[in-house]
Amino acid sequence: MGSGHSHAAPTGGNEKPLWIALVLTTIFLVAEVIGGIVANSLALISDAAHMFTDTAALAVSLAAIRIGRRPADSLRTFGYYRFEILAAAFNAILLFLVALYILYEAYQRLRNPPEIESGMMLAVAALGLVVNLVSMRLLSAGKDASLNIKGAYLEVWSDMLGSIGVIVGALLIRWTGIGWIDSAIAVAIGLWVLPRTWILLKASMNVLLEGVPEGIGIDEVRAALCAVPGVAGVHDLHVWAITSGKASLTAHVVRHPSADPQAVLSAVRAAVAARFDIHHSTVQVEDVPCEQAAAEHGFEAGHRDNEDDDPLARSPS
Repeated sequence: MGSGHSHAAPTGGNEKPLWIALVLTTIFLVAEVIGGIVANSLALISDAAHMFTDTAALAVSLAAIRIGRRPADSLRTFGYYRFEILAAAFNAILLFLVALYILYEAYQRLRNPPEIESGMMLAVAALGLVVNLVSMRLLSAGKDASLNIKGAYLEVWSDMLGSIGVIVGALLIRWTGIGWIDSAIAVAIGLWVLPRTWILLKASMNVLLEGVPEGIGIDEVRAALCAVPGVAGVHDLHVWAITSGKASLTAHVVRHPSADPQAVLSAVRAAVAARFDIHHSTVQVEDVPCEQAAAEHGFEAGHRDNEDDDPLARSPS
């Protein structure tokens, strides 16, 4: 049995931008709620609702970074990295519910369009656009390396588009005097946000269910292992992720009779690290497959297979 490990904690480089973005969005959230009430604009209130989820997303993201730094212990041998994914899933669910509420409220207003104060609506939305652009700039550096940061970035991005929609709506209302444009803009914001929220939730659930990380094909991994010199076969192969960018692998590798076990182990670990960027691996080198060895010794192979199906039971901390 051999293993390769990389237990480096996520860097805190994303924490300062998150703090700045959180302060900006919180301040503007209060201003936008007041502006939405004064202007009687559902589109503005819709944008404020998304701004609220932005604030919640940023706060949860900061908490995830702090908690994720905690070292592994006897109860959580993988550490607290998974909290980041829980934060991303929470943000996705929250945004999904808010979008549904806005769609419902827009439907009610379309039946009875209220009078809209377009001047106030325009001024507040323009200020919101500036805040969104600054926050997006701050979060853009870390969005590709972390689902947690990506979730916060997507919420700010969707809110930025919402601000643009509100600005367009305010101008149209000002020029045409048609009040239902406000509700139509709110509906457009909700419909745009929903599918992107689903993508984030789907990615988060894949990690929580220990699915194969995005961008890695299990058949491709199996083929790469079988191509390593000295490898006769591969079984009980599992690839999953603890959190964003921290994939793990376990596998049973059958060696050729003439191959050196340690050389095969080193070559397999080097192959998965170089080709798939997987640095946390547990590889068991065998002379014969588990099933054959179990049959020869009179063991129950089915019991062993059940244990092998649980990667947490086999993997080192």
